[in-house]
Amino acid sequence: MAEERIGVGAAEAQADSAKTDVAAPHVLVAVTGGVAAYKACEVVRGLQKAGCDVRVTMTAEATAFVGPTTALTHHGVLTGLFATGHEAGDPIAHITAAEWADAALVVPATANVIAKLACGIADDALTTALLALPATKPLLVAPAMNVHMWQAAATQANVMTLTARGVRIVSPETGRLACGDVGEGKLASFDAIVAATLRALGPSSEGLLAGRRVVITAGPTHEAIDPVRFIGNRSSGKMGFALAKAAAAAGAQVTLVAGPCDQPTPAGVDRVDVISAAQMHEAASSAFTAADVAICAAAVADYTPAAPADHKLKKGREELDHIDLVRTTDILATLSADKGDRVVVGFAAETNDLIANAQAKLARKGCDLIVANDVSRADSAFGSDTDRVTFVTADGCKELPTLTKAQVADEIVKKVAALLGEKQAGEPAWRS
Repeated sequence: MAEERIGVGAAEAQADSAKTDVAAPHVLVAVTGGVAAYKACEVVRGLQKAGCDVRVTMTAEATAFVGPTTALTHHGVLTGLFATGHEAGDPIAHITAAEWADAALVVPATANVIAKLACGIADDALTTALLALPATKPLLVAPAMNVHMWQAAATQANVMTLTARGVRIVSPETGRLACGDVGEGKLASFDAIVAATLRALGPSSEGLLAGRRVVITAGPTHEAIDPVRFIGNRSSGKMGFALAKAAAAAGAQVTLVAGPCDQPTPAGVDRVDVISAAQMHEAASSAFTAADVAICAAAVADYTPAAPADHKLKKGREELDHIDLVRTTDILATLSADKGDRVVVGFAAETNDLIANAQAKLARKGCDLIVANDVSRADSAFGSDTDRVTFVTADGCKELPTLTKAQVADEIVKKVAALLGEKQAGEPAWRS
């Protein structure tokens, strides 16, 4: 096997160096001895592109998969307690690395190192540095291993121990593994790992909406054909409920107007259940009269039967060969027209021309922000637990990596808080 290296060349590294400054967040990347170790190179590159200053520590076993070099990180790679090379003058390089870091990321994390972290074992430079990481600094662990090793009771117990201590687990994916088995244990995507790290480094959304009242619509609507049949869609409501949870966590008083779905109500959220688009419009409009923000995440039917039957239509006697439809009230446009200095957010679920369609919708509806989502993607489909969205405002577009719905919800909350601040201050908030 040709040796992979933690670096990609001095010229490329210098180009990245220009993107960082003294204020760049410090990330200690800990590479352990799994076959996915070579993927740590891409994670390092992703963090650097996001403006982070990165240092690397490796286990001896990791160096069998990836050759340490300083070309990519501009720092010595810490591989032993008795440091050599760039770290030779520091007798406590593992402590220095831990104190330097604003966050630490273990990628890939083997079952062995996860067990060591859970038990507090520090028998090499990597585990010693991680044990020395101050408790106030986030530690992230991205596991990668054989499916049976991941599912083993010992591994799951160790993961639960770490989670209980506040360690953030970037869960592995399901797929074909290096050993040939198929199952859960594949290292999470580069985007997911980088996004989780940036999220850990970023400001918390806690308190950003304190004292604000937020209305959120979620789920589908069901438009009755007769008492047992309806026109509906595939919306699960997951995004709207994640938003309600995130907004409540940020201090808002939340009214959640929910179409037919089985999602549990987040703690502290006032839920109003509706069925049809007309009912959702009435409930959302009523709640918005006393609100600061409306987030229209529901997949509302554009049309409803003009004359729904008051009894179940019977085959043979009442042929259902066509349904006359009428347009429903446009909730997003209606709330936007009455928003004044309040903030209204809409969603665009598209299967093609994502940005063009989202920009057109922003102009047509008159809202402040469109969260554009390509539902033809496997990681953004209706019912999925992740989304890859783009924020579209009058000032431009900002694409986010693939994130969990909870992470997307937090990012939307932060953006909403920035938009509220912009309206209050009369200053652009796009870069906030």
